[in-house]
Amino acid sequence: MVDSGAVEHTMQTTTQPEIISIGETMVLITPTVAEPLETAELFRLETGGAESNLAVHLSALGHHAAWVSHLGADAFGRRVERQLRERGVDTSLVKFSDDAPTGFYFKDPGNGVIYYRAGSAASAMTPNDLTDVPFEQAALTHISGITPSLSPTCNALIESVIDRAKHSATTLSFDVNYRAALWPVSEAGPTLLALAQQCDIVLVGLDEAEVLWGTTTPDAVRALLPDPRILVIKDGDVGATEFSGDDRVFVPAHKVDVVEAVGAGDAFAAGYLSGYLAGSTAEQRLSLGHDRAALVLQSTTDLPTL
Repeated sequence: MVDSGAVEHTMQTTTQPEIISIGETMVLITPTVAEPLETAELFRLETGGAESNLAVHLSALGHHAAWVSHLGADAFGRRVERQLRERGVDTSLVKFSDDAPTGFYFKDPGNGVIYYRAGSAASAMTPNDLTDVPFEQAALTHISGITPSLSPTCNALIESVIDRAKHSATTLSFDVNYRAALWPVSEAGPTLLALAQQCDIVLVGLDEAEVLWGTTTPDAVRALLPDPRILVIKDGDVGATEFSGDDRVFVPAHKVDVVEAVGAGDAFAAGYLSGYLAGSTAEQRLSLGHDRAALVLQSTTDLPTL
């Protein structure tokens, strides 16, 4: 069930996706060369969204990944859907809204990102939009901490995903993905901690864990988050640590020349989760995460040639 301003996209597949990711995707405007927006003259239009980025990487790795969201019924929304579909993502569960636009944002190399997403179609999503989403039958359902920050209805949607996942066989993956521009630490910290405690696999950056919860080491994060079956803590160019039961495994990051870091976390998550779905060892799946992250670190886009 969707609001009256949304129209359902034509189904493009009848097979059950292996992975379903849920969240907003925007038009990404980025300089073609890694230089500041203030002086750049040539730009490209790409897609940018943590959950769809993950779906693109997983599709490139041979998985059937579907992405669930709302887009505006506008040229930007149609472009986003087409670009993701052409990259192998199943977009059959995407809906278009006549009442709200597609969000967009700019990458400003060296200075982060600038969002123009308030009032977007995706921010109007509600738990009712999950009615026809068969994520209980997916091997993996992926959500991030960005979605609950977009609106009260999006927060309710994420809570609904977690509640339904608890009563099914799907593995629920959660990337904390704190965005300071979207909500304050005082609100985000306790909300994201509570959500993470209820998921099967949790991925979080050590830097964001320190901002959100004051934890400064992987072991401190694990002590704060004992409930997830698997906890992965990313520490930038140092490496990543997986906690699973009593096991603790660390794999150092690859040495690369970094052009732009935004999007690398999504790529890491996709590589890691691909290894998890394949039954790989902790060392192998962490290494796969570093492999995918390296591709994005050497590009100005979230989705380089994969």
